[in-house]
Amino acid sequence: MPVKKVFPPSLSIKKIIGPSFVILALGLGSGEVILWPYLVSNYGLGIAWGALLGITFQFFINMEIERYALVKGESVFVGIAKLFPRSVYWFIISTFIGFGLPGIIAASAKVLGSVLGITDFKWIAILMLIVIGLFLSGGKTVYDTMEKITKTIILAGVPFIFILAVFLSSKADWSSLLVGMVGRGDGFWFLPAGISLATFFAAFAYSGAGGNLNLTQSIYIKEKGYGMGKYSQKIVSLFRGHDKTETQVKLTGENFEINETNVANFKSWWRTINIEHFSIFLFVGALAMSLLMLLSFTTTFGLGGNSEGINFVINEGRVIGQNLAPLVGTLFLLVVAIMLFQTQLGVMDSTSRIMAENLAISKLKKTPDGKINLSKIYYGFLWAQIAFGIVLFLLNIYEPKTLIVLGAVINAFAMFVHIGLVAWLNHKSLAPVFRPGLVRKIIIGIVFAFFGIFSTIVLLDKLGLFNFSI
Repeated sequence: MPVKKVFPPSLSIKKIIGPSFVILALGLGSGEVILWPYLVSNYGLGIAWGALLGITFQFFINMEIERYALVKGESVFVGIAKLFPRSVYWFIISTFIGFGLPGIIAASAKVLGSVLGITDFKWIAILMLIVIGLFLSGGKTVYDTMEKITKTIILAGVPFIFILAVFLSSKADWSSLLVGMVGRGDGFWFLPAGISLATFFAAFAYSGAGGNLNLTQSIYIKEKGYGMGKYSQKIVSLFRGHDKTETQVKLTGENFEINETNVANFKSWWRTINIEHFSIFLFVGALAMSLLMLLSFTTTFGLGGNSEGINFVINEGRVIGQNLAPLVGTLFLLVVAIMLFQTQLGVMDSTSRIMAENLAISKLKKTPDGKINLSKIYYGFLWAQIAFGIVLFLLNIYEPKTLIVLGAVINAFAMFVHIGLVAWLNHKSLAPVFRPGLVRKIIIGIVFAFFGIFSTIVLLDKLGLFNFSI
């Protein structure tokens, strides 16, 4: 009979900050930097409500994912596989299809290429993919590397965007943003005429992380040591000298006795991680999206060429340079390129974790001690994705916005699937005292229905079976 562990006492917010930065950074290069500003540059700030609602939905989605990992000390993938063994193949396939398309790094390369005067930016993108592989292969542990990079970029990038928005926007612009938060635009409510439903839904799904990326929150908080994750192990560097005990990772969590002390520790942890995730992911994320939309509206709304790919970003840099100083415009484009780069870095890490863990779960039945070399599998998927991206670039498939929107629509459906799976997992696998309350259940039910209905409409629209027009 396995020895039961003690549910660890809660730590201070200062000591646990980190995973929310990582999950927030996953969305900065897709929804926040590209898709929402793109839509605003073409249709105005009346659609800002979608960004706010989208990231609020993801806050509740993420917290249910964290709930399971906090109690069980294992990822939701392990838990879901216990209920639905074949789910591992769904997560591998849907993750590779949804995020294998290298749209984010293509966008970063195009922006950087505009600064350097290089039009054939695919070679920059290929170099960036290789650099990402080396980054993730070189630190002491992968999670520590990711946390340090994302904290630095977010804490430097968001204040810079805020300063630009304050200097360039008018009171009327801020007013348009505020009324846009409740769905009021210039001559429309909620959705303007002519807007692409697929692009809007893509932006909505990427208001935060999106797709299966949300599920890696359970892996990140486990590696950070939240709750029962204190007893879990981390993925070590590919290039770091280590022995077999460091690479053999146990995926399943530990058990604890349900008593007054352990339940109290859980409730303390639950309060703390809600505050941490609300402060970093929801508040900072909503602020970053609002400022990026405001800046896009102030600088590019009404300009020609905004609808072509991500040209609106180049237009932003040009207008900022004209209004402030050429150097500031160039600096803005460099900041955008860096934010996009770190987003692709985070996506590569998260997707490799997802696919590695699910492949490992499928192989665990063949390992007598329940341990597996997760690091080796992780790096295999990481470099496979990099190779796939390079092949697409060499085949001249690298238009950024097209790749991002296609991937986002696929990932929106993946979200619909995993929202339902996690809700069922928490209901079936957690003791009643650890399950979500009625209010959270209702919210998750609404979110699940929203993604299901929207996914169906977009799919039917793309197949020509349903003509949706505004």
